[in-house]
Amino acid sequence: MTVDDFLTWARDDRNRSPHTLARYRATLGQLDDPGAATREDVEAWWATRLHLAPATRANELACLRSFYAWATRFGHRADDPTRRLDAPKVDNRIPRGIGEADLKRLFAATEDIPDLRRAIALGAYGGLRVSEAAGLDWSHVDLERRRLYVRGKGRKERAIGLGAVLLDKLLPDTGGNVVTAGGRPYAGPTLQRKVNRLMHREGIDSTFHDLRKRGASLAIARTHDIYAVSKAFGWSSIETASSYAAVSDDTLDAIAEAMS
Repeated sequence: MTVDDFLTWARDDRNRSPHTLARYRATLGQLDDPGAATREDVEAWWATRLHLAPATRANELACLRSFYAWATRFGHRADDPTRRLDAPKVDNRIPRGIGEADLKRLFAATEDIPDLRRAIALGAYGGLRVSEAAGLDWSHVDLERRRLYVRGKGRKERAIGLGAVLLDKLLPDTGGNVVTAGGRPYAGPTLQRKVNRLMHREGIDSTFHDLRKRGASLAIARTHDIYAVSKAFGWSSIETASSYAAVSDDTLDAIAEAMS
């Protein structure tokens, strides 16, 4: 049994993304021999992670448990050496999307960078993940019905409404890849680095994912339909969408006025 065997299974049988596979490999690589590690070995390693942020530790433990669940399921091990470990509690945080002023600055800065302009529009007005934006092809755009058909996490396809503002920023239909206007598609991490570097140059403290957060927050605030938004954004759990369902700005302002 090797880590490579697990990663091959995770890729081919579970359709895990390259980003997830990289996280698995990085975490498992911190143990000398994760396949043969004892409970004492894993708990000793866990003790060295206590200085890290809870979210980081929770993610690492989830990676380890995925590996040992596979190992026990297929008879490579009889036990799970992480069984006595508790995942750290992660503080909840209301998702904060990019602000309208910063979004306008990004579009102004990309007047002569059409590929990044289209990518930013897909994140902000379509709610796409960076890998989804990078891989979107014009064959998956239905101009007549105003729909994007996106294959996201777990290889699941979903339909997304194509609004007038987003359509205006994507046209013309060049065929081939949407972001690169028919050219060779960017890898997701490459596109993310390009957009994040642009934000840094413009003095904007955000990432590509904050574009998606903006879309989710506005969609829930204006439709009040958490279930539908969760489907449109490709979330497997409605609880993810619920984290975006904060009290609306108008309501918060009314409450503040009422207490004044």
